[in-house]
Amino acid sequence: MNESKKNTPAAVSPSNFIRHIIETDLAKDSFALRPWAGTPGPAHWHRHASLDTAKIRTRFPPEPNGYLHFGHAKSIHLNFGLAALYQGACHMRFDDTNPEKEEQEYVDAIQSAVRWLGFDWDKNLYFASDYFDFMYEAAEYLIQAGFAYVDEQNADEMRQNRGTLTEAGKPSVWRDRPVNDSLLRLREMRQGLHEEGSMVLRAKIDMASPNINLRDPAIYRIRKAEHHRTQNRWCIYPMYTYAHPIEDALERITHSICTLEFEDQRPFYDWLLNRLAEGGLLDLPLPQQIEFARLNLTFTVLSKRKLIQLVNEHHVDGWDDPRLPTLVGARRRGFSAEGFRLFAERIGVSKSDSWIEFSVLEDCMREHLNEVAPRRIAVLDPIKLVIDNYPLDQEEECFAPNHPQNPLLGVRMVPLSRELWIEREDFMETPTKGFFRLFVGNQVRLRYGYVVKCVSFEKDSEGHVNLIHCEYLPNTKSGNPNAEPVKVKGNIHWVSCKKARDVTVHLYDRLFSVAHPGEGGRDFLEDLNPASKKTLIAQVEPALIEAQCEQVFQFERHGYFVADLRHSQPGMPQFNRTVTLRDSWKK
Repeated sequence: MNESKKNTPAAVSPSNFIRHIIETDLAKDSFALRPWAGTPGPAHWHRHASLDTAKIRTRFPPEPNGYLHFGHAKSIHLNFGLAALYQGACHMRFDDTNPEKEEQEYVDAIQSAVRWLGFDWDKNLYFASDYFDFMYEAAEYLIQAGFAYVDEQNADEMRQNRGTLTEAGKPSVWRDRPVNDSLLRLREMRQGLHEEGSMVLRAKIDMASPNINLRDPAIYRIRKAEHHRTQNRWCIYPMYTYAHPIEDALERITHSICTLEFEDQRPFYDWLLNRLAEGGLLDLPLPQQIEFARLNLTFTVLSKRKLIQLVNEHHVDGWDDPRLPTLVGARRRGFSAEGFRLFAERIGVSKSDSWIEFSVLEDCMREHLNEVAPRRIAVLDPIKLVIDNYPLDQEEECFAPNHPQNPLLGVRMVPLSRELWIEREDFMETPTKGFFRLFVGNQVRLRYGYVVKCVSFEKDSEGHVNLIHCEYLPNTKSGNPNAEPVKVKGNIHWVSCKKARDVTVHLYDRLFSVAHPGEGGRDFLEDLNPASKKTLIAQVEPALIEAQCEQVFQFERHGYFVADLRHSQPGMPQFNRTVTLRDSWKK
């Protein structure tokens, strides 16, 4: 559906505080690569470290335990965009430190989503599990240097002794155990000799620190679960907060860009890397962590826990449901990679949290799709119109532009016949003030065709209008330079009953009916929008039948629609509404 340029810098806003930091570092040559002098790390790293001499390295580090959402799109554009802007490199790295929740399915889906957004990592694909050996060696070093110990408190005891924001924590009774004792217990943990939850390895920092994250955080725990890459080789796994800075350092990341919730973790990030550098395990310069505000989008939830709940409890139709704020869902809905790029550029990068209106994202999609989407005719709520004075067996060609603002896309033929499908809302038995479409005695133009006059209508047994009779003015066809200049106020679209095809159309709207789902402590599920999906059978012009999967069109008057990636087949497309022509939520 798109042919985005790879790693183009257009997604990065013209100016932001992260760019200022990077430009200052470049001016000082703060991150010039130096020869490796520490303990040899994984061979995997050393094979790739010499591929380029990029002075700026960023990374996108998802956990392979779910599908990417709109917030990840912001991070992807920021990290890959900054690397491209400064001729650097952005690493694709999977933080696969929790074997109980990670699967290859998510690894594949995440890579596909990043590529769909228009980015590529070249040879810089890494996994936290690539570094498990080094991480374990670093853990033994921390014990030997007096910076870590094995704690045998249970989870409740650790929680109680951790303290509060106003009270210092209490040291564990195991905090000052002999170094060799902790080393022995860690090796027994690795050998699988202890049960899950019976002990953890903790960093020894400061139990009285005002930053709770420095009160001897856990860095290794026992998990007897099969890992999707290392299988059963390990039964202890590093904590994310321990693994992440080590991965950054081994990959020579210069600017480790995280969201604001990691700001309180930065002191531990720096403490760990400095301890390992002091021991000769890492070389300078060390990476620096920089925090920015995550995406907060109205009418949306971006919590992974809540997204999982929506899927598991079947409030949506899977991870790729077009209403869900996942990138696979966005792709099925017809959101474009270029629209996300424009969105990332428009909202910029900030150090403070704020809410972005969902309409901003929708407007970005409209702006891009308006430029690229061919126009087509679809009647979503059809009612039959008969042109009584049109020859019974006659059929003629009308011509419609494929894109009114782009004549180079040419025109297409739209067949006209005696019986047409029009929108039910284009007729009123008793017209209201300002209604200029069909009612008895009124004239309208059939778009790209003739002027017709409504003469009568019929009703079914239940009193519903089911047939409209009109007469056409023969010398009024659109495109005829000699046509009679008849002025009308109404213009309606239509398709020929003979040549139209019925297709399934899904009208998707916002998943939640309020701007802040779950606000005030209520169950966010109470705010689900019952009208977020409507399925109907529409009548469409013949040109739509051969639509390719993921091909987007503007259905005249109705909005932008995409041929469904999951359900469309050759000659039998289904269409999902991407976005309406204008914001229908404005008050």
